[in-house]
Amino acid sequence: MIKPLLMISRRNFIRNHAMLALGASLPSLTLLKTLVGEVGINLFSLPKMLEQDLEASFALLQQLGYKKIEFFGPYTFSTEAAKSKWAVTAKAVGFSGSGFFGKDSNSIKQLLQKHGMTAPSLHTDLDTLRSNMSGLAEAAHILGSKYVVLPAIPDAERQHLDGYKRMADDFNRIGADAKSKGIRFAYHNHGYGLSSMEGQLPLDIIFNQTDPSLVFFEMDLYWTTAGGADPIALLKQHKDRYKLMHVKDMKQKVRFSGDGGNAKQWIELWDYMTTAGDGILDLPNIIKTAKANGVEHFIVEQDTVKSPEIALKCSIDYLKTL
Repeated sequence: MIKPLLMISRRNFIRNHAMLALGASLPSLTLLKTLVGEVGINLFSLPKMLEQDLEASFALLQQLGYKKIEFFGPYTFSTEAAKSKWAVTAKAVGFSGSGFFGKDSNSIKQLLQKHGMTAPSLHTDLDTLRSNMSGLAEAAHILGSKYVVLPAIPDAERQHLDGYKRMADDFNRIGADAKSKGIRFAYHNHGYGLSSMEGQLPLDIIFNQTDPSLVFFEMDLYWTTAGGADPIALLKQHKDRYKLMHVKDMKQKVRFSGDGGNAKQWIELWDYMTTAGDGILDLPNIIKTAKANGVEHFIVEQDTVKSPEIALKCSIDYLKTL
């Protein structure tokens, strides 16, 4: 649920000017002004708008100041299994557009160039990563994308600790395949894997049993926090593994009702998601730590947010002050 524009703007105005005033006397805050660099946007933040008018949506994002685009699948080259799963999901979320929204890779490249944007990463699915890395790599090279990202581990693959161990082995194979084709594989954490399972943290297994030269990570700040983990501690513990970050904020400190392992628990927390700088997360310190520990791309994501032209403007306006 998005707050009225005036309420958000007033809070951001007060916070931003306070930070600028402090920056005049504190070298560390002055340094923060250059940390984020070009701000990215994950397109799952405005899918309905993109489905209705792709060109107008890109023009809006350019006007707001976004320079990096992160796409979500499936794509034309995705597996039929991935497309079938998406068709089921599309009915639930109320839109069907995804991938390049009916365009081919070269047309999307032209659209990005027209609006002065790049596409550092492509979200995809496990089936396509396993069986059509060539298709992914071809699109990535056309667009100049460095990372292909798994946004979630399918439910069936993470019911037991052995499933996470098999997934770690699978990630190594996928990472090697990606590297051989000149791109990098990354895993985007969701809410699961952050609670103890059989005496171990599943996320630790993913980190410890994967090759640092083959498997990278995208931190989702909201789901990491909702799962009870400390983003700053993870960034320091796994230096140079996190290369991308989904920047979002939380209205108040909330936790999953369980282990974060199912959609019901995620949906329960959607209303607590808010624009960057309008919540309780210590974004200046988190982003400073992220930058110091290897994160290359900071990507705003506010899942299917209402009034994206308002919410996404508030997020980028705030991040530009850091």
